Amino acid sequence: MNMMDTTLPDGRLYLGGTWREGQGAEITSVFPADGTVNRVLRGASTADGEEAIALAKAAQPAWGALKPFERARVLYRIADGIEANTGRISRIQSRDTGKTLTETAALAASAAGTFRYFAAVAETMDDDLTARRGTAMTLSVHEPLGVVAAITPWNSPIASDAQKVAPALATGNAVILKPASWSPLTALELARIVDEAGLPKGLFSVLPGSGRKIGNLLVEHPDIAKVSFTGGTSTGRTLARKAAEKLMPVSLELGGKSPTIVFADADMDMAIAGILFGIFSSSGQSCIAGSRLFVERSIYDGFVERLVAATRALKVGHPFEAGTQVAPLIHMDHRAEVADHVARALDEGADLLCGGAAPEGADYSAGSYYLPTILAGVDNTARICREEVFGPVLVVMPFDDEADVIALSNDNDYGLACGIWTRDFPRAWRIGSAIKAGTVWHNTYKQFSISTPFGGDGDSGIGREKGRQGLRAYMTQKSFYTDLSGAPHPWAGAALEAS
Repeated sequence: MNMMDTTLPDGRLYLGGTWREGQGAEITSVFPADGTVNRVLRGASTADGEEAIALAKAAQPAWGALKPFERARVLYRIADGIEANTGRISRIQSRDTGKTLTETAALAASAAGTFRYFAAVAETMDDDLTARRGTAMTLSVHEPLGVVAAITPWNSPIASDAQKVAPALATGNAVILKPASWSPLTALELARIVDEAGLPKGLFSVLPGSGRKIGNLLVEHPDIAKVSFTGGTSTGRTLARKAAEKLMPVSLELGGKSPTIVFADADMDMAIAGILFGIFSSSGQSCIAGSRLFVERSIYDGFVERLVAATRALKVGHPFEAGTQVAPLIHMDHRAEVADHVARALDEGADLLCGGAAPEGADYSAGSYYLPTILAGVDNTARICREEVFGPVLVVMPFDDEADVIALSNDNDYGLACGIWTRDFPRAWRIGSAIKAGTVWHNTYKQFSISTPFGGDGDSGIGREKGRQGLRAYMTQKSFYTDLSGAPHPWAGAALEAS
């Protein structure tokens, strides 16, 4: 497949309802499996961003004035369009990110479900008639914010895009979407589907481009009313500081260093399968990856031996090959970062149980592959236990009792997710309640529902996506008071008597 491949978006930007060449720096999308070029495109310039914002600002009032069920009709059509194009989206996203076709097909289906869910919630969610405390009828209503910016990561573009774009549009906002430069094509394909669904012009733009230029423009621009960002913690902190200057609301879904806990009474086969999926699916490029594994000391040696054997049996391969479980990392530069994390851990005394290198052979030589890796021999203070690797790297440590594992799990700046493997539900509830995490999985891992809020605490972010509350995150709340007594205000009465 080459640069003329017609199954890929042609590289033009979607700016307020029209397709045009970007005016910014070149962006090269590379297929991680073999390093071939998918597409070279011109990214968005600051002028492109300014124009997109102006178009969005002009188009939003009419969209926001529609009744929720009227907006929902368009979102249902978008959902249908994604569903009808699942195969095409899957292939584009696999070319864009290196993910397996199985995973990208599931992500496309998830995106369709997200648009459908938020359409349904928007047209059925009620405002509130609040309890009266005087002579006035009191109501609490919700209104769109205006123009919002969505900044999404490279690891799961179609799903991340939908989780921001769908609720923002459903609630009457206009949206500027800035996808990551390493994976620009999937968002442009989403733009095609949105356009064909009949969304009014101006309401949606897709602007791949420099985070320093386009990202900063979106955060700092006075006409952007909210930014929803998924990405690294360092960038999230910078964004939050800039937003604070504007007193602008933000949603930040950031990094993680999530603990997974295995008690001696766990179903060992189920736990091993869940742990492998939790850390090595998506090649570990997931904010919720279960990258710190704590195993009860009484079963530690035997469990780790089985886990290492199962890890070595995973199929590392081309994303288009049936049965591939671990595909290439997104980019050679990212593979180098992952390898540096492992090298530092080994220098600091970690034991390499498996992996720790690129796979050998002609099938892997041109791609950014990295073997599933397990490290041991360090404690929770090691850098490899503190820093997010964002790759297929697992650190295994023993623990003694509930208090010990709670302390170890919480001894981290992140607070995104946690996995607990035990047959004892009261124990799982105690542990899950005590651990700092936005999501807790018991006897499963990396399961999601669009109806259930998702987000983190600490360095893992601010706010929640998904669920009915995720819809309200794109709205502002207003209170109405309507006097029902018909009587003049006492001040007015006194003034009338005086006159």
